[in-house]
Amino acid sequence: MTTKAQSFAMRQMAISSLGASPDRDCFIHVPLVRRSTVHSLALALVWVTLATSGLVVAEPAPVDLLLMGLVVLLPLIGLATITPGIAGYLGLWLAIAGAGFFASIFAADAGRAALHTGVSLYLSLASAVLAGFVIRSPETHTRLILDGYLTAALVATTAAIVGYFDIVAGTAELFTKFGRAAGTFKDPNVFGAFLVAPVIYCLHLIITRPLHRAALPILAATILTLGVLVSFSRGAWINLALAVCVYGCLAILTAGTRAARCRIAGLAGSVILIGATVAFMAMQIDKVADLVEARATLSQSYDVGPEGRFGGQQKALRLVAENPLGIGAQDFAQSYHHEEVHNVYLGMALNAGWLGGGLFLILNALTLVVGFTAITSNSHASRRPLLIVAYAAFAATAFEGIIIDSDHWRHLYIEMALVWGLAHAAGGGETSSGVYRAHAVGREILHP
Repeated sequence: MTTKAQSFAMRQMAISSLGASPDRDCFIHVPLVRRSTVHSLALALVWVTLATSGLVVAEPAPVDLLLMGLVVLLPLIGLATITPGIAGYLGLWLAIAGAGFFASIFAADAGRAALHTGVSLYLSLASAVLAGFVIRSPETHTRLILDGYLTAALVATTAAIVGYFDIVAGTAELFTKFGRAAGTFKDPNVFGAFLVAPVIYCLHLIITRPLHRAALPILAATILTLGVLVSFSRGAWINLALAVCVYGCLAILTAGTRAARCRIAGLAGSVILIGATVAFMAMQIDKVADLVEARATLSQSYDVGPEGRFGGQQKALRLVAENPLGIGAQDFAQSYHHEEVHNVYLGMALNAGWLGGGLFLILNALTLVVGFTAITSNSHASRRPLLIVAYAAFAATAFEGIIIDSDHWRHLYIEMALVWGLAHAAGGGETSSGVYRAHAVGREILHP
């Protein structure tokens, strides 16, 4: 008969085999479930959720329903580990949401403001659970997430290119907005920004793979870069350029040898050259060149003047100063200006007051600090390349927030989840890389 001591020892060994220390790593002790069909199906569901994340023609989108399911499922079956760091991350989001709900009282349409804040709350919960999922098996689960994300980006970009160039008659109406490629998104700006992280992931695959296996990631990166271009989103262009720079600098900075640094620099330069060539070739098409020229200036009618983008931001600054408790989400466009503020940091200060806006700014800054600290730590060396991918994508998205409202961009929360999850995973190598067989869910194109 098994004694209590033996039973406890067996449980400790089982937890350790899953890559967690019950005394040190786990803040919330999730229930243990045998490695089974349930885990395999859950991993497949994670991949499907990310693979459908680019289908956002209406809201709630399919990915929202799937993410809500994952928020419940992953902790329930033991595929999410909530450490004190992730609990703190979630706590900041909960405080921001609380400030947002309070500010809803002052909105002209309190129900609408509360609903907007509720969506933000759901996204933050999903982000925390995904971070816990990453902690459970850092490299394997991160690859699974990025594989699904890349699949979604390729599907959305294929639709965008087919529609923009009217390759299939009638698709232009479906996959373009305002003469700009939108793919399977409602907004070309969100579509363009959504593609940045997968481009960086492809760059990572190109750099880390042998040259003879880099052809497919190069092709994928080329397609995605063309998608960013024909989105004609100035923010997405800046986002991509900054993300590539951050990724390249960090990859070179953390490379172990001079030869590795030279290889990374050479391959990154080659990829940038390919991207520039794609852009140059696309610019030979008149309608592309004309719209690029028009979009490249900041002196268009919707940018300047008291009713333009910058005039709206000046109004927002005054309102923030006058309303320390906020005015409620979406009230700015409804009561003060004809559109939203186009600055997520000002927007959050309006939506959730000085407290919520300040905490949101702190959370973004803290994500950058936490990620950079982990990147430069030797204890994270094995997962550093993937962390650099997530960090570069997040840093660029956070910067783009200066010129756009990104608080409901699903990929922002995914990027933050990856940074926090990888940064707070225990030091050392992959936690039982064969435990869940997540590699079986992804396709060969996506794995170095």
